[in-house]
Amino acid sequence: MPVLPGAEPFVHDGSGDIGVLLCHGFTGTPQSLRPWGEHLAAAGITVRCPRLPGHGTDWREMNRTRWTDWYGRVAEDLTELTGRCTTVVVCGLSMGGTLALRLAEERGPSIAGLVLVNPSVTSLRREMALVPALSRVVASMPPVGNDIMKPGVTELAYDRTPLRALNSLRGLWRVVRSDLGRVTQPVLLYRSAVDHVVEATSSEIVLGSIRSTDATEVVLHDSYHVATLDNDAPTIFAGSLEFAQRLHSQRVGEPA
Repeated sequence: MPVLPGAEPFVHDGSGDIGVLLCHGFTGTPQSLRPWGEHLAAAGITVRCPRLPGHGTDWREMNRTRWTDWYGRVAEDLTELTGRCTTVVVCGLSMGGTLALRLAEERGPSIAGLVLVNPSVTSLRREMALVPALSRVVASMPPVGNDIMKPGVTELAYDRTPLRALNSLRGLWRVVRSDLGRVTQPVLLYRSAVDHVVEATSSEIVLGSIRSTDATEVVLHDSYHVATLDNDAPTIFAGSLEFAQRLHSQRVGEPA
């Protein structure tokens, strides 16, 4: 199936020994993280931002995929990065943050740290409780993408939410929540003060359940959910680069 223009993966081989894996969100594409990837690439970082299966084509195709497919894709890129870089940081937006947490739970010290932007591990919306039943009889519902404060900026995301895929995301949430105590890596978490997609409860659960001794939350006051394309994007880009460089210095025993 043809890939939507702009939804292509972002790949850059850097000049140093730091690698960053960027994971995009549910129904989104690498387009939402491309400026972030370009910022890291300009600093010499090796970057991988894959297009998750079922994304960036048609929402009907996404309904034929499950969370294990999405996780398998980022796991492949993580394996490649850890094979070539001394320090690897995994970053994710929304569901991409959920996938990043799962990687940290399973891959342990091979991941130096996590940068999470409005990660999702649950939803308080009443309609979410109906998804298992609805997904058996209804193919889709209105979209969740493009929650951006900055005028004139658009996220490349589906115009419908595929319900069978959404029900699978709920399964991923359960798996990740049950193992959050296995996360011990340093975590830098960015949370938008106003987010119309993911409630603050998700970040509270993450920060309250992980066992990381190095965990920082930064509240973004000038962005909605897709903060990587919003007004606070420069803060995320600069902070994540500094975070990755600090972790690399600690890993190789050099001054930060």
